[in-house]
Amino acid sequence: MRKLWLCFALCAPLQGALRLEDLIREALEHSPVVTAALHRYQASRYRPGQASSLPETVLSAGYTGSGRPWPGAGLGVYPTSNLGVMVAQEFPFPGKRRLRGEIAEAESHADYQRYQEARLSVISRLKQAYYRLGFTYLAEESLQRNRELLQLLLKIAEARYAVGKTAQQDVLQAQTQLALLDARFLQLERERRTRHAEILSLVNRKPGEPLERPDLQRPQPLISPLEELLAIAGARAPALRRDEKQVARNQLAVNLARKDYYPDYAVSSGYYTMGRMPDMFEFRVDFRLPTSFFRKQRAALAEQSRQLAASRKTLAATAQDLAYRIQEEYLAATTAYRLMELYEESVVPQSDLTLESSLASYQTGAVDFLTVFSNFSMTLEYQLHYYEEMTAYYQALARLEALTGGWEP
Repeated sequence: MRKLWLCFALCAPLQGALRLEDLIREALEHSPVVTAALHRYQASRYRPGQASSLPETVLSAGYTGSGRPWPGAGLGVYPTSNLGVMVAQEFPFPGKRRLRGEIAEAESHADYQRYQEARLSVISRLKQAYYRLGFTYLAEESLQRNRELLQLLLKIAEARYAVGKTAQQDVLQAQTQLALLDARFLQLERERRTRHAEILSLVNRKPGEPLERPDLQRPQPLISPLEELLAIAGARAPALRRDEKQVARNQLAVNLARKDYYPDYAVSSGYYTMGRMPDMFEFRVDFRLPTSFFRKQRAALAEQSRQLAASRKTLAATAQDLAYRIQEEYLAATTAYRLMELYEESVVPQSDLTLESSLASYQTGAVDFLTVFSNFSMTLEYQLHYYEEMTAYYQALARLEALTGGWEP
């Protein structure tokens, strides 16, 4: 019988309730944050082919005139007059094109992990807003039930005051508490509107659209050990995968910087007509020598080496921070669930019994109003604490899912 307040709120599924799965699907399809991250990743898929391509071929057409400035002047008369075309193609030193393509590929993979991060972040924020919205409904129902009980207590106090069996302050205290409950209703309404607006924003709906009540069921305990969550995060967390790709990208950049010590070259071929004289042909190879290596290539290699060292340290820092945050959320979840069980199995039922007993004793004059009022306040706070811990548990699980790369309890 002591758990009727809980079953009333959590045991029966709601008809036409707001489903979290539907919201997640809608957010992933319409969220501007997710869509923008997806477009950035899709755009990056076009970079590797560009980066590994040859430079553009150069086609040159021209003439050399003798005696006059116009085309063909002196053609066939002077050996210096000609009309012709030349084709030139630059070739990077072998291996550079491949490295540039692999660098772009690594950057694209990093963008994919950022897209995954965006998805998980939106889902996590949506779940937390959903649970907070559900809390406002549960807390409001608890306040309403206790408001009815307080009104009963006020009637009893007024009846006892009318016959001179209690002081006026008992009536005034009950009236003050009713006003305070109304204030808490206003606070819950503000929280509900805030979470309502947040959910609409995350799923990209118009402001002010109605939402049904979330259907919160009693949560199941977290059975995955901390070591398993850390292992899952090590294999799947997008933040780690992103930084690993950045390390790989910078290692390739170091290799490319070393290749820049070697010369690129260009191959040119041309044909010139000399009029009545024999045609002229040209073929040459031009080398771009890194003569400023002590100022340019050496500095570039040092820069990329430092970038590589920095990315490795960033990866280590991300791994440490991720492990800490997972442990923090794991402790938050397990503690919230234990507190929830404690409130459900012991604290709330005992406080209900104490309140009922003191209320009956107050009607007969066995206890004073302050005792009943104190028991009432504690019962209300314990019920709200239960819902707060349940919400905190759900929110910690949502954050754990995002941190571990999509793990589900």
